[in-house]
Amino acid sequence: MTAPVLQIRNATLGFEEKTLWSNLNLDVQPREFIAVIGANGSGKTSLLKAILGEMKLTSGEIRIDQKLVRRGNHHVGYIPQHRSSDPSVPLLAKDMVRLGIDGDRFGLPLPSRKTNALVTSVLAEVDASHLANKKVGSLSGGELQRLRVGQAVVSSPDLILADEPLSALDLHQQKVVADLLNRQREEHEAAVLFVTHDVNPILEYVDRVLYLANGKFRIGTPDEVLRSEVLTELYDTPVDVVRNQGRIVVVGTNDEHHHHADEQWR
Repeated sequence: MTAPVLQIRNATLGFEEKTLWSNLNLDVQPREFIAVIGANGSGKTSLLKAILGEMKLTSGEIRIDQKLVRRGNHHVGYIPQHRSSDPSVPLLAKDMVRLGIDGDRFGLPLPSRKTNALVTSVLAEVDASHLANKKVGSLSGGELQRLRVGQAVVSSPDLILADEPLSALDLHQQKVVADLLNRQREEHEAAVLFVTHDVNPILEYVDRVLYLANGKFRIGTPDEVLRSEVLTELYDTPVDVVRNQGRIVVVGTNDEHHHHADEQWR
């Protein structure tokens, strides 16, 4: 049995009197693709920050490759939520990708043929070779996201954390980015935790779903978790899950009280 890349044990995270989730236990195997879903404020991004060592658990522990989490772990690649880049920033696309190798070191990076060759290879992998010498501030949202994927995978991480990487992208760009991440897990055996409001663009890749809501959670295959009775229990209000032409749509019977569950699938 292969050792898990990620182990979460009896983990609870809360702020003051609010508990985001409690007693979370999760083992993630190499090449496993897990979708993390839930309403706004359910603790999806906070979970990624805890795994990155940027947020301390209330209780429990998280291990990556059998070791307790720490900040700046090169075995973890991270794709933050989409945001536009300042046009005045002189950073080149190739330098943005290179930050995934030496961005946590002080001073200017030393020239290296090996590093340059690796960056060139990764740019090709994410279909961004033609962007290498362009300033990141001049790039489109889809181009920036491809570079963020490149930055996250350039160090060949064992675990990739993606925080809503498809937001603000059109359908074609969503498929390109989702395919890139899936290729990374297939070719490099990386595990993927993919936070999303809409599971449909990645449904064909998803092995399991971690659904967070109301301080509770469910873990299982999409068919096990994305069911009316399961989400109704999580949200404490009636929820219908409809499957139509290969897509999953969640509909709250009380729109006033269940708008978050609807929004995440739009």
